Amino acid sequence: MMEKKNSRMKRALKLRSKIKRLGTTRLSIHKTSQHIYAQIISGDGNQTLASASTNQAAIKAAVGGTSNVKAAAEVGKAIAERALAAGITEVAFDRSGFKYHGCVKALADAAREAGLKF
Repeated sequence: MMEKKNSRMKRALKLRSKIKRLGTTRLSIHKTSQHIYAQIISGDGNQTLASASTNQAAIKAAVGGTSNVKAAAEVGKAIAERALAAGITEVAFDRSGFKYHGCVKALADAAREAGLKF
């Protein structure tokens, strides 16, 4: 189990170091077996500009479960709306080392459809 997590963390570290060199605002996600979280983090990494997760009552009420593709799509839509309201239109997608399929892909696609560019 730890080998799998260490591999994911290595992938995340490589991606984050590249994003840090570019100095762009990033959309960082994290998923557990229960919930999905998304944050828009400033280019210097010191400030969270917007966030959304399946823990929030509005998103939890909109979907049946909190750890499925439908819930991930709702989180993607919510984070894009909050980012656009904060004046952020373009971000780098930080998938935190998770493979780009299932919930991660649904979140990214929903954010793109809602107007966020990455």
